[in-house]
Parts: sequence; structure tokens; C-alpha cells
Amino acid sequence: MEISEDLKEILLQMQLREITERQIYINVSKITKDDNNKKILLKIAGDEEEHYKFIKTYTGTEISPDKKRIWFYSVIARLFGFTFAVKQMEGRENEAVKGYSYGKLSKSLPEFSKISEDEEKHEFLLLDMLDEEKLKYIGSIVLGLNDALVEITGSVAGFTLSMANTKIIALSGIITGISATLSMAASEYIAEKAENTKNALKSSTYTGVSYLITVILLIIPFLLMPGDMYIQALVVTLAIAVIIISIFNYYISVAKGFNFKQRFIQMAGVSLGVALFSFLVGLIVKNILGINL
Repeated sequence: MEISEDLKEILLQMQLREITERQIYINVSKITKDDNNKKILLKIAGDEEEHYKFIKTYTGTEISPDKKRIWFYSVIARLFGFTFAVKQMEGRENEAVKGYSYGKLSKSLPEFSKISEDEEKHEFLLLDMLDEEKLKYIGSIVLGLNDALVEITGSVAGFTLSMANTKIIALSGIITGISATLSMAASEYIAEKAENTKNALKSSTYTGVSYLITVILLIIPFLLMPGDMYIQALVVTLAIAVIIISIFNYYISVAKGFNFKQRFIQMAGVSLGVALFSFLVGLIVKNILGINL
């Protein structure tokens, strides 16, 4: 069948995507422990290979996969979990469905509708793969992260004007953070035990670790900046808080399918609102009560 150069270019791009995604699915399957997940990923990889061969019958061209993209998603899967990496792929699959079904290609080559059906099946298969440990304990991670963001940003904001020294603020923040970490972890353990949860210790560990990591990140500006730059350190800390909220909510929105914008506004609003209120309290303590350190 004779095809135009423009159409052939579209087919070559699709062919590259199919063979690249085939290898990505294979690589991701190698780091999964669950046999069912592995089977699904390899099934999708096989479908991608069939799509590649089908497109090749029109282009007559052999194409090598994109090694950079394969490397990128393989690293993402190892760092952030296979569910996150696969969900990123799912987003691309949805783009592929639109391309196959509604674009110039489907009008010129109606037989490509079969590939569109396969791509839609992939989405449903992928939705059943959310069984990674880190996603099972996402509630515990959210608890630790969110509480740390609210409590530590609020604390350092309140300390900033009343203490007026980055090192003293950092020391106070560290003491507050470590005490709160132990308190949060213990509370989570007791709560899970009361519910007869099997992995109460693991839940409390996720809560405590996520809390402590957040504390460290938020206190770092006060440790690194000169003693008299407490306002600048607070600004940097608030910026770090917003970055943490952005990254975490992006991860959750991809892995769990939540609404990124809604959750980001909610978490950022609470954290920054508490910080502002605490800052005003510090201002009152300093100027009205006359208490200074």
C-alpha cells in the first residue's frame, strides 16, 4: 500500500514509541515481586511488540528503541516504584488512544482501530496493579508528612521573630521535630494496634520516617544561613514546604489517580496558613509582651 511521506512519518513515530514502550514494560516487570503484576506487564509488552510489527508492515523500516527513554523510566521505576512509572506510561497510552482513534491516521488507515482497542485494555490492566507496599501505607506517609509540614512550618514561623537567630530557631525546631516524630510514630502505633492491624509497627515506622525527613528538610535553611538572616531562612523554608507538597502530590496524583490541583491547594493552604498565623503570634510576643531571646 502506497502511503504519503507525512503519513509515513507519523507511522515511524508510532513505531518508535511501541518498540520503546515494549522494552520499558519488560524492564519494569523485572523489578516487580508479584507474579500477577509481572504477567500483566509482560502481556502489555507483547502487545506493544505486535503493534510494532503491524506498523512495520506499512513502513517497511526496522527501528531501534529509544535507549534514553528506556533508561529514564527504568530509573523512575526503581526510585519511585513500578506503579508510578507504569502510571506515567498509562498517560502516554491515553495519548496514543487519541492518536489512533481520532487523528489523521485513523481516517487514512481504519484498521488501526484494533491498536486503539488494545491501548484501552492496557489502561484497565494497569489500574489493577496498585499493590506496592509504599502505596498500601500511603495513609501513614500522608499523616507524617502533612503533620510535619503544618507543625514545623508553624513552629519555625512562630520562633522567627521571637528568637531572631537562625541557630536558636534551628535548635528549637530540631528538638520540637524529634519529639513530635516520636509522638506521631507512637500515636500511629497505638491507633493501629487498637484497630488490630497486623502491621502496626510498619505503619508507625512510615509515619515517623516521613515526619523526620520532612523536619530535616525544613530546618536545613536555618542551619546553613547566618544567624541574622532568620527572615530569609523562613522564606526558604516555606519555599521548601511548597516544593515538598508539589512533589508529593504529583506522585500521588500519578500513582493513585487523585486530583493534583485540589490536593495541592488544600495542603499548601493549611501549611502556609498555620505558618502565617504562627508568625503573627511571634510578632505579638515580641512587640506587645516584650519577650525577646
